[in-house]
Amino acid sequence: MHGASLTAGGGAAAARHVAVEYNSDGEWAHHLVTFVRAGLDGDEQVQYFADATDPGLVTRTLAEHGLDAESALRRGQLMVATADETYLSGTRFDPDAMIGLWQEAVDAAAAGGFRGLRAIGEMSWGTRDVAGAERLLEYELRIHREVFERLPLTAWCFYDRRLVSKDDFRLLTRAHLTRSGATAHDDAPGLSVAPLAVPPGFRLAGSAGYETRRATASAAAAIAASPAGPVTVDMSALGHLDIAALAEMSTAARRRPSSSPVRLLEAPPALHRMLDLLPELGEGLEVAYR
Repeated sequence: MHGASLTAGGGAAAARHVAVEYNSDGEWAHHLVTFVRAGLDGDEQVQYFADATDPGLVTRTLAEHGLDAESALRRGQLMVATADETYLSGTRFDPDAMIGLWQEAVDAAAAGGFRGLRAIGEMSWGTRDVAGAERLLEYELRIHREVFERLPLTAWCFYDRRLVSKDDFRLLTRAHLTRSGATAHDDAPGLSVAPLAVPPGFRLAGSAGYETRRATASAAAAIAASPAGPVTVDMSALGHLDIAALAEMSTAARRRPSSSPVRLLEAPPALHRMLDLLPELGEGLEVAYR
């Protein structure tokens, strides 16, 4: 191993935060072995956060595919934990606390002499009745800029289609700019939210109404927490939003740590009509065009 001061290089942030879909144990094993082998070969530390999978199965599967998992565990290059010990280590899931844990994990990998940090997280816990699970979408939206653009981390979020509903799958995986094994769900109704690669911000597509309150609330929370100066919300693919969604955006803009406005790019006509009727909702917002 070689000591190093780790930086956020090693590829664009979008390519280092990947939603991985699988439908069978065989697909799970393929993704697992591919990811871990690359990390061990690259002198990186590799961490696996299990939820539905028994931790022992992770190491047995690696060994069955020719990887010396036991040796990697002994020297600290491989770590296998559970979601309860990581994402859910507090009384409830807290995106701010988890973002802080990533910084600590990267620092610990550097102190251990590793070239970088890789992690796999099984995300099925986020679709159960777990305290704070409703904030998982907010977390996935925030970490593109707050974690992957800042830290030398590569992480694959594992989504087992057998455990995650179709609606949750679509919503959560589309919060990633890179997806692996994903089938086409772009024509499904509803609202999807994703981070923007550039400029700092988010992209809303579909319809923001009563049926999509969860996604709208998550987007608003991510906007409010964004450490960037100006934040852009690309609405060019948004067909509709109601006044409650606009009010959430306005509240989020006022809560931001920066006084810079939230730019609503290519907003639909309904938004302009609502701002004409209720100009107070425009506080902190700036309607913009390309």
